Amino acid sequence: MQRIARDLIDSYDEELELEIEDRNIDGLDAASVNTPTDKAARQAYFRELFRLQGELVKLQDWVQHSKQKVVILFEGRDAAGKGGVIKRITQRLNPRVARVAALPAPNDRERTQWYFQRYAAHLPAAGEMVLFDRSWYNRAGVERVMGFCSDDEYEEFFRTVPEFEKMLVRSGIKLIKYWFSITDDEQHMRFLGRIHDPLKQWKLSPMDLESRRRWEEYTKAKEIMLERTHIPEAPWWVVQAVDKKKARLNCISHLLGQLPYQEVAHPPVELPERVRHEDYLRQPVPANMIVPEIY
Repeated sequence: MQRIARDLIDSYDEELELEIEDRNIDGLDAASVNTPTDKAARQAYFRELFRLQGELVKLQDWVQHSKQKVVILFEGRDAAGKGGVIKRITQRLNPRVARVAALPAPNDRERTQWYFQRYAAHLPAAGEMVLFDRSWYNRAGVERVMGFCSDDEYEEFFRTVPEFEKMLVRSGIKLIKYWFSITDDEQHMRFLGRIHDPLKQWKLSPMDLESRRRWEEYTKAKEIMLERTHIPEAPWWVVQAVDKKKARLNCISHLLGQLPYQEVAHPPVELPERVRHEDYLRQPVPANMIVPEIY
């Protein structure tokens, strides 16, 4: 129960990350934490997160200015924290430059396509970053474990994916692949937290629950995947993700180190004076169109 309570505090912190704009880290409410050490750790986390997010803005400007093409894959077990780090990376970026691709299960038509076809449609153009919340590696993981692909399709994936990724790199795409690693006990606790939190129950799917039963099968599939797809052109990077906040900071810091970005100089912004016309009269909005002010 103490662990679930700490996870609840973490969820409050997630909302604070969205709300705090004035960087008043010292003003965090100490009443919601247990000890001064907890409060100090949270303050240190926020300070470093905001610093890294500032660097991500510089990275975004560099990607757009230099017409880079960046693809970042986030893989891992259910509840490993992929969505959390993606949210922190994109939180203060321009969605026209940095966008997330989280594809649903393939429909009947997509099942008849070349396997990589629907993923290729989401690849970036010049000046864009695409973050895949799960990717073509579904075939090496959930599809293999749950029996959604045949043995031949599975082997063909491993024959094809190194060449596919080499083609992406040769085309000028920077491809970065992350695997988020958590323990059996940690996933168990996170699932319990979702079960007891009505705001997070939507995150639990029947597939997630089945993954608990097949933990060892997923482990074997992961080991094979890393062994057969860890190539020099696009190596895997494993993020230790038992501590969610440290995992976010470590992943963002590592990502920044993978790209030779630099700060792009921008001309000073000057706000022009508003043009006013004496013959302009603003028309009132009809009362029946106004949203009732009940707050």
